Amino acid sequence: MTLLIIGILLWVGAHMFKRLAPEARARMGDKGKGLVALALLASIVLMVIGYRGAAFVNVWYPPSFMVHINNLLMLIAFFVFGLSATTGSLRGRLRHPQLLAVKIWAVAHLLVNGDLASIVLFGSMLIWAGSEVAVINRAESWERPAPGDPKRNLLLVVITVVTFAITAAIHAWLGVWPFPG
Repeated sequence: MTLLIIGILLWVGAHMFKRLAPEARARMGDKGKGLVALALLASIVLMVIGYRGAAFVNVWYPPSFMVHINNLLMLIAFFVFGLSATTGSLRGRLRHPQLLAVKIWAVAHLLVNGDLASIVLFGSMLIWAGSEVAVINRAESWERPAPGDPKRNLLLVVITVVTFAITAAIHAWLGVWPFPG
């Protein structure tokens, strides 16, 4: 659990550094981008190792039907995340699509995982994403981008389904079957 918590703290610190200490981050220049990226990579590695190595402490027993809700929410999360890069007519519908996608991802995983390590990991990511939105909204104004070509929305749907399938395959490869039996 220690590595998991260190990874979470490193993740939050690396993401919030630019917002909470903008002068210090600016002094680092381009070299700072590499250091932040390295910190984020290290945080992911620590979170994965810490999560997989944490003792299983069951806190609650999720009902089996939650798997269906999780999978639907995950499909939505991939779509919402993709809104940040779309050039279709849906561009600019949401101010923080990536952070909203993280919140959806976290809630989806909290619905199907009742163990302590899951609550720590996914709960902290939910809190972090909400905090990040609040900090960004306070610091920056936003100008909604103009919508693009509606035909590009189809590409977003295809990429969403393919990415969801790849992620499900990776979960299966890691020994976590994401679909009900």
